[in-house]
Amino acid sequence: MRFYSQTRAEPGAGNFPAKVLRQSTIFFQLIAACQLAMNDYEYHALDVGDSTPLAFAVVFTAMCSQLHTPDSAPRRHLPLDLPRRWDLVGPICIIFLLLFGISAIHSAQMATHGHQWRGQMTWFFAGTLLYIFCARIDYRFFLRHAHWIYAGGIFLLLLTWTSLGVRRYGALRWIRIFGVQLQPAELAKLSTVIMMAAALSGSKVSSVAESKWSLLRAFAIFFPPWMLIFLQPDLGSALILPPILLALLYVSELSSRFFLILAWLGFLLLSALAWDMFRYRNFLEENGLRPDQGLGSYQVHSPLPLKDYQRNRILGFVAPEVVDPDGTGISWNLRQSLIAVGSGGFLGKGSGGGEQAQLGYLPRSVATNDFLFSVLAEEKGFWGTMTVLLLLMLLVANNLHIAQLSHCRFGRYLAVAIAVLIAMHTAVNVGMTIGLMPITGVPLPFLSYGGSFLIVCCTLQGIVQSVYHRRQNLQ
Repeated sequence: MRFYSQTRAEPGAGNFPAKVLRQSTIFFQLIAACQLAMNDYEYHALDVGDSTPLAFAVVFTAMCSQLHTPDSAPRRHLPLDLPRRWDLVGPICIIFLLLFGISAIHSAQMATHGHQWRGQMTWFFAGTLLYIFCARIDYRFFLRHAHWIYAGGIFLLLLTWTSLGVRRYGALRWIRIFGVQLQPAELAKLSTVIMMAAALSGSKVSSVAESKWSLLRAFAIFFPPWMLIFLQPDLGSALILPPILLALLYVSELSSRFFLILAWLGFLLLSALAWDMFRYRNFLEENGLRPDQGLGSYQVHSPLPLKDYQRNRILGFVAPEVVDPDGTGISWNLRQSLIAVGSGGFLGKGSGGGEQAQLGYLPRSVATNDFLFSVLAEEKGFWGTMTVLLLLMLLVANNLHIAQLSHCRFGRYLAVAIAVLIAMHTAVNVGMTIGLMPITGVPLPFLSYGGSFLIVCCTLQGIVQSVYHRRQNLQ
């Protein structure tokens, strides 16, 4: 146990206020001592095997001596430096977001007496344990085992095509193991982030010509999980991974020429998508079909690997009056979401007062997950939604700040990738609920109902905490 140098009491320390102040610090010193005792052994000045019992013994002895020594006697003080060793901004943001989320889930199911909020609390406690575990261990553990973690993510994605896979709404996105349903795409995001950060942290990246092998390696890591997620199909999760890869390439100081080339390729891809949507609309008109009729009849003739229901979502975003003029079809969820967001006003209607979710206009199958932001906006109003968005923005900014503090490339890349993942989930989810983006099944971090994503988010933030805790260990 490391103690600071001795300090003598100032004159007048024997008076009553000084005694009260000294005695009141004992409780806080015990908290700090427990934290030091549970810290990694690298922070202990004594290296004698398991130093935890010794740490508590020394602290207890020091406290007893402080209680019974004269005021003028020299005393040793324990450092109260919890904010310097552990990041407090991230956990505070996470706790408030989880409270907002559980409250909104409970409120959305109040009319049907649903119990998803209890399940969310269970996942919250499991996520808390994983957060503490990942924060306590050295994040370089993930660097040493990145290949195995990545292989595990690929293996879980492949399990969706086995007898363990669960098909819903024509998509294979879930697996059932021992009675528990998991979404492998969310776990694959975790494994892919770790593997990409590990690969780029050990590669030299500069110009495009000099970095071609590093780029090939990064894209070789990125492509298998992305393709498996896209083929489920899960377009929302597939949209999250490319920005993470681009962010990691950017912070690795890759030449700007690469991003210009990529921007041109992105423009060509968007042009091809617009041409395909134009053909799809003509196909529906020529055959006298509505978008919800004859699903799958056009996709066999298209060169793009999109499902017809995905085209309907894009077309419903671009031209809702064409595909759903009466608003009762594919654009129903969006229209009800806009009504919920707009009717909340500044202060909201109060908990349980949201008519869109309570009366079922906003479908109950999506009110607690993909469209939870709409429920929150209707019941908490503008102040509630802005509070949630500010908490998410603060969490992202804090992760980027931790990345800047880290002296290790792997830790820096991990923090950046996790910040981008949370930012993309927030932007896509909020954007689709207010009509700024097509509707995709992307949950809101720490708020939407779902155990797989909540556990992944807690794990990722625990890794960021570990990066902060060990930010000065490597030079």
